[in-house]
Amino acid sequence: MSDHVYKSIEITGTSQESFGHAVENAVARASKTIDNLRWFQVIDTRGSIEDGKINRWQVTAKLGFTMKE
Repeated sequence: MSDHVYKSIEITGTSQESFGHAVENAVARASKTIDNLRWFQVIDTRGSIEDGKINRWQVTAKLGFTMKE
C-alpha cells in the first residue's frame, strides 16, 4: 500500500431542502470537474431566512482528492 497525497479545496453548496442536500449538491457539482474525490469536511453552515422560515441552507465544505501520479 502506498502513501496518499491529497489536495483540498473549499466550496459552498446550497439547497432549499436541507443541510444534507446542500452538502450533496456541493459534492455532486465538484465531481463533474474534479477526479478522485475522496473525502469532505463541513467547515461552516449558515442559511438565509425569509418570512421567519429557513429559505436556503449554505454549507461550506473542504473537499479532498488524490493527486494524479
